[in-house]
Amino acid sequence: MTTEKKLPAWSFSGLKSFLGCAKKYYHLKVVKDYSEPTSEAMLYGTQFHLACEEYVRDGKPLPGRFGYMQHTLDALLRKPGEKLCEQKFALTANLEPCGFFEEECWFRGIADLLILNHETGTAYVVDYKTGKNSKYADTGQLELMALAVFAHYPEIKRVNAGLLFVVPKQLIPAKYTVENVPSLWRKWLADYAKLEKAHETGVWNASPSGLCRRHCVVLECPHNGRT
Repeated sequence: MTTEKKLPAWSFSGLKSFLGCAKKYYHLKVVKDYSEPTSEAMLYGTQFHLACEEYVRDGKPLPGRFGYMQHTLDALLRKPGEKLCEQKFALTANLEPCGFFEEECWFRGIADLLILNHETGTAYVVDYKTGKNSKYADTGQLELMALAVFAHYPEIKRVNAGLLFVVPKQLIPAKYTVENVPSLWRKWLADYAKLEKAHETGVWNASPSGLCRRHCVVLECPHNGRT
């Protein structure tokens, strides 16, 4: 008797990577025979997120190079409600809350900053972005965080969310209510079904783009151009 293999938990970034190029996703996330190098921009982002977390949660002074964020973080701290940094969310396939590393975990996500106002039933979700350009901002991450908040905190009926691009000082806002939940899940489940299908069939098609030749690490792909 065979047992159906459980798919690993998915996230916004993972699903977005798959939809961008299934072949690249396969090599990076499934067989893991390639990996993305750590760039200076990625290292900066990691250090920035940690500095913001320690400032909001512990009151630790910001390092000098991140001092430009103090005014913004202070404004967020003044908002009424419980502040939670790097808040982990996990859901089962039945869209019910579970532990982040529990076996039944189906979806995972992390909110950079979550502010819960239990009295008003309102939450604020902020995701810091250290990129220099907000032109191609994708609010899908905010949709999933809102869905996770509604699942974990039933008393929350409204989520005000934003992608905070700290370099150009731009906020990409979004608002959600519990009434949006069914339609949002239909959208995400439709995209997830494509990932499920790829795992079932073993078909991982490449999606060539202008980034293939210079930026993709999967050298064996015929669209790479560097082999």
